[in-house]
Amino acid sequence: MCLPTDIPTTSAAPATDATYESLEALLLNHSGQVSLAERFRALFSLKALPDQRSVDIIGRGFADSSALLKHELAYVLGQMGNPHALPVLEQVLRDDAEDVMVRHEAAEALGAIGQPESLPVLREFVNHPAAPIAETCELAVGRIQYEADQQAPSTATIDADAKAAILYASVDPAPAHNDASQSTEALGHRLMDPNLPLFERYRAMFALRNRGDTAAVEELARGLEDPTSALFRHEIGFVFGQMQHPASVPALVKALANTAEEPMVRHECAEALGSIASPEVLPVLQTFSKDPERVVRESCIVALDMYEHEQSGQFQYATVPDSQ
Repeated sequence: MCLPTDIPTTSAAPATDATYESLEALLLNHSGQVSLAERFRALFSLKALPDQRSVDIIGRGFADSSALLKHELAYVLGQMGNPHALPVLEQVLRDDAEDVMVRHEAAEALGAIGQPESLPVLREFVNHPAAPIAETCELAVGRIQYEADQQAPSTATIDADAKAAILYASVDPAPAHNDASQSTEALGHRLMDPNLPLFERYRAMFALRNRGDTAAVEELARGLEDPTSALFRHEIGFVFGQMQHPASVPALVKALANTAEEPMVRHECAEALGSIASPEVLPVLQTFSKDPERVVRESCIVALDMYEHEQSGQFQYATVPDSQ
């Protein structure tokens, strides 16, 4: 899905033509002379400039050969929330030649932008034979319908959503349950109940994330063993990256090391470990940066860059280049 910390960024220089041109040159460099980590930093710099020009630059990146990069392009477009991105995201979702992980992220981005006009294409793919695509479209439809139904949300809901948005700086694929009377254990039961719609299980997932303590981590860790959905397990990895809780490291390492696990899950666990950046994750990421699966290998390379960033104490991951 994304760089797990998804650190809010600010521009280091005005968004001049030179700034856009510099970022475009970095992001769209296919020569191998620019590292994947540098291209990711350029992408997250463009995310801080959520206008049509940035959307157009990011959209041109879908010609790349890296599924990981294209997955992140789709994620960023969703988080930017600019409806100008809808045509390119729909095109990616419809592309049968595109990697399933990328198409799933395009569907999730359509849900994040939240325009009712996206419902027909999302409904078209809710029965797609690739489960991550079908499940993501189901979630995206649920999110758009949920938002449409919230004509007058309570102040408590608004406050809880605002706090989560400030803490994690992300548009989630499902809103967290905000019922404080539910115990962490009860949320864990909802999380792992295969009879519930995936949308409701995701709501429990994000509620546990928002609690943020060791007990919540323990409930979420069980989700990495869930046999019903690779998409679900991948989202657990993403949430752990957001939380940056050291108690999640053993479960993340186990999932990353499991070569029988779906690459989309392993990739998200790798990025989460880079975000957590505790000393024990470094040799793990170095080992799997040579993994035979390209998306896992590249995720570990980016995660190592994230590790270095977290260790450096720098405020923001992305910096808009100087335009002079």
